[in-house]
Amino acid sequence: MKAENLTLLLVEDDPNDVVLVQRALRRAGIALQVRSAGSVAQARAYLTGEAPFQDRAANPMPWMILLDLKMPGGSGIELLTWMRARVDTRRIPVVVLSSSKEPGDVDRAYDAGCNSYLVKPVAFDALQEMLVAFGKYWLEFNAAPEASRGSRPPPRLA
Repeated sequence: MKAENLTLLLVEDDPNDVVLVQRALRRAGIALQVRSAGSVAQARAYLTGEAPFQDRAANPMPWMILLDLKMPGGSGIELLTWMRARVDTRRIPVVVLSSSKEPGDVDRAYDAGCNSYLVKPVAFDALQEMLVAFGKYWLEFNAAPEASRGSRPPPRLA
């Protein structure tokens, strides 16, 4: 899969999970530019281009966000609600990637405007398999809104 011109913002507070997702994406052959934010405040700063993310060449607006729900200093639901209320971020696809299978968490995420909800598997191989399916769907089959594509044409898998 080739999508190296697309940026994925991974909003995840656990550094180990950040490394696992990055490794699983690489092993799945999904060549995205992965940027990470470890808190809701950091994700907001990234999305608004505030320090230390003001250089948009180094920190481009994301094509998609993978969002954990439970983080210090605010929840993923708060970030999602904030994003959907803003013109500049409302069309960025957001996929929740959470360890929670609780129906209430799933419902709240969809009510706040997530595009998909994935439960983090425990085993690395299962995470990799999930991200292969994720990449195939979002990079090959999904028609993205203009705001999440920017001026680039939709990506194609290699």
